Amino acid sequence: MDIDRVFRSFAKLARESMVPGAQLAILYEGRCQTAEFGVADRPGGPGITSDSKFPIGSVSKIFTATLAMALVSDGDLELDEPVVDYLPELGATMKGADLTLRHLLSHTGGLASDPDEARTTSRRLHISECWRKLDRLHRPGAAFSYSNLGYVLAGHLIEVVTGMTWWEAVEAVVCRPLGIAPHFVVAPAGAPRRGRPVVTGHSVNPRLRRVRPVGQSLAMVDAPAGAVAASAADLIELARLHTARERPNRLVSEPLLREMRTPVAGAEPFGMADGWGLGLAMYRGGSTTWLGHDGNGDGTACQLRISPDLGAAVALTTNGSTGFAMWQRLAGELAAAGLPVGDYGGVRGLTRTILPSRELLGRYVNGDTEYLVTMVDRGRMHLSVDGEPFAELTLHDGLVFAMRDFETGATNQTGRFLTDPRTGAPGWLQIGGRLARKRDRSRAVA
Repeated sequence: MDIDRVFRSFAKLARESMVPGAQLAILYEGRCQTAEFGVADRPGGPGITSDSKFPIGSVSKIFTATLAMALVSDGDLELDEPVVDYLPELGATMKGADLTLRHLLSHTGGLASDPDEARTTSRRLHISECWRKLDRLHRPGAAFSYSNLGYVLAGHLIEVVTGMTWWEAVEAVVCRPLGIAPHFVVAPAGAPRRGRPVVTGHSVNPRLRRVRPVGQSLAMVDAPAGAVAASAADLIELARLHTARERPNRLVSEPLLREMRTPVAGAEPFGMADGWGLGLAMYRGGSTTWLGHDGNGDGTACQLRISPDLGAAVALTTNGSTGFAMWQRLAGELAAAGLPVGDYGGVRGLTRTILPSRELLGRYVNGDTEYLVTMVDRGRMHLSVDGEPFAELTLHDGLVFAMRDFETGATNQTGRFLTDPRTGAPGWLQIGGRLARKRDRSRAVA
């Protein structure tokens, strides 16, 4: 295992990806090695250190899921009790009385991806408003559709059960026992915000060689879905809990940790990962399954991968929008060094192209997000998102499509059309793990 090879290439990959600053941490054989590159804000400004805190976006969901499972372990929450048992005020407007914490943590609740724009700083009022207008994508447990709203609701459950704010509970239940100094992208007055200022994200345009700082736009009510700021070393401390080989664990019982890393039936995160557990995505890497999550803040990209079989973990934090491209190259370096870290490759295995039928065309909806599929000629389709041109689609066997991003030209993403099992007609579009239901024909429910 040549881990030094990876660290030797780290700064070069960051420079070539135009990432202003980055951290890399690798846990292997009980030892954690770290490296830092670049600046936290602007050229000539403070440099990245080992404890610089990056907005980690959706990697925050592992913190929220771990916190929820710690409460399950203590008997304060039940995985399979209806949400309305804890939140009776939602009973009158709830479209899914069978929705459970298991559904929320595994993105199988049938909820839209993102909450409506918040008109209040009260998570309770915000959730009540979202539920009043809730339009389910499918019945709970029937399919996978990535949902930030589901994690906002999970955060509210945590607050109701603990009597603490989500921020206080993350610090007290997860961070403090793991030795992590908590920091957050957004937090109310008095919430724990220890450590250095949060690293600034950057919008990077490689074609124009342009790098611009951007502010974080996360709303307070959405914090449980993406508000944690952390270093790569912090993420390794969280990963130790899930490697099953590290320090004695008093946070989550071993049976529940195993359940977190067990694929959930019906959870098919096509376009994102190879499987999904409770808060943990699953990625194939050689003969090993890796756990983890990807996360994007405004102008940041972060990855965490964990292998319980190897007792290994890899964390990358970057403050550039091209950080994911850097990760893909870094994953190649890790594989060459003898550590084939899991990564999702949606375009793998795509071979024969087929001509699209006109019944695939039309309007697909996920909450307030609208996807429009149109035909430009007999063999090509275009996808628009909320009225903006997004990608060209090339259809393959199984109604899977490869995407060419109009802005970047990248061709490494895939999606698929799903048919209504009752009629055989196209009923959903799945892209980036998110389902959108076809709305220009009679409603189809999985």
